[in-house]
Amino acid sequence: MVLRVLLVPVLLTVCGFTLAATPSMPDEIRSGLTEFRQAGDVGVNLGDGRQQALFEAAEKARTEGRTDEAGRILAGMKEGYWAALGYLNLASDYAKTDLNPARALVALRVALAMSEGDDNSRRSEHLKNNLLVRAGYLAYQHGEFDKAISFLEKVDLDSFNTPRALYLHGLALAERGNHRAAMQSWHRARKYPLAYPGVADAWIGMGRGYDLSGYLGQAGEAYLAANAAFESERVTLRKLAGKIREQGAYKTLVEDARETGVDWFLADSRTLTQPRMAYLLGFLEETNAQTAAGRVAALRLMAAKLERYGHDLEVFQEALTEQLVGIQEQGSRQRTADLIAKGEELGARLQRLADNNGPGGQARIEALRKTLSDAQARLSQVRSNASGQPEILERLRHTAAALTERNEALASSVHQLLQASEVALDELALDYVEARDQQMAFALDKTEQQIAHLYEYLALQNLEETKP
Repeated sequence: MVLRVLLVPVLLTVCGFTLAATPSMPDEIRSGLTEFRQAGDVGVNLGDGRQQALFEAAEKARTEGRTDEAGRILAGMKEGYWAALGYLNLASDYAKTDLNPARALVALRVALAMSEGDDNSRRSEHLKNNLLVRAGYLAYQHGEFDKAISFLEKVDLDSFNTPRALYLHGLALAERGNHRAAMQSWHRARKYPLAYPGVADAWIGMGRGYDLSGYLGQAGEAYLAANAAFESERVTLRKLAGKIREQGAYKTLVEDARETGVDWFLADSRTLTQPRMAYLLGFLEETNAQTAAGRVAALRLMAAKLERYGHDLEVFQEALTEQLVGIQEQGSRQRTADLIAKGEELGARLQRLADNNGPGGQARIEALRKTLSDAQARLSQVRSNASGQPEILERLRHTAAALTERNEALASSVHQLLQASEVALDELALDYVEARDQQMAFALDKTEQQIAHLYEYLALQNLEETKP
């Protein structure tokens, strides 16, 4: 009996992944690249912006069907992320047009080699794993199972691509007749959340492995276990959709994914095996989802800043009001006026003394008049400052009030934009969850078909055995 297993197609064109360490590269390719760089003034590091510009030029040529021109541009680029990405997309074109995978695989090997020059290690590792899975899938598609196994075994075990790599690795092993090893790969893939690509296929693959090995009873049990897992996942997805509608996608998928506590989502000490993180990574694979989530995050940060600014302005206005109240107290102003009046009275008395005194006392009277004059000048300055300060503080208070009004208007605008952005993000997230639910429904239908075929086969076998 021939049983089928799901095979998730792996798209080969990408516009923004990352890469790193590489498998061994053919000597003729590496030496050719070295000679090409030494032959002219190419591969000079003019900055990441320059490399991105060259990548975009190569992409333009590639999308217009001028793959040779795209290859020439890529050959002149410095080793690193953009060159690797360009060769990855070039390999995608070769895979679509060539019956033989040789050119596509060579382009992927060059991409892996180019990625060695990327200074961003995390980006590099991510792209490397992506490239290895694509190379393994391409080799598997064209029946080069040993080559596929070689590529897939180099994928890191803590990568988003790990479950899919394990599933494809099992398929390649099964094609070589090593069903036991294939089932070991699928069993490892089943440990990851069903949100990751390849995990649902690994569940079905276990039943297929038992079937091909001749253990029909265990095959039935494996299909029933897969059936139960898919049903449970659909329940989880319905809960996820309900939580998105209730609390919003940003909190449900982004903020909750940062927490380590146990909630309805399940939790695990390993980040990669947390279902909530798996859903977040899967959701953010799409460019639209990345843009929407980034917009909500930016607006939330802006709203928080405006709220802090509003609080600071409120405190500043209260301080200005308190100062104005203190300055404008009548008692303080009256005391200053009384002192000035007394100073004027003392000045008049000193003048009368000077008129009535002889020449011997004039020096002392003049010294007193000088002291009194200085005191009056200082009192006048204090009064002037006291009378001018309220005007300054009033101007500051009016400015603060205007800034507060402006801040409130900005906060209101940001709040409206944030609400609209959260609604858009929620819609994208709900569409993603619905698509995942449909995939689970499809996988569930496949397991039910496999169970029905298996029971039908066993029933026919029993009829054959009971015939005289």
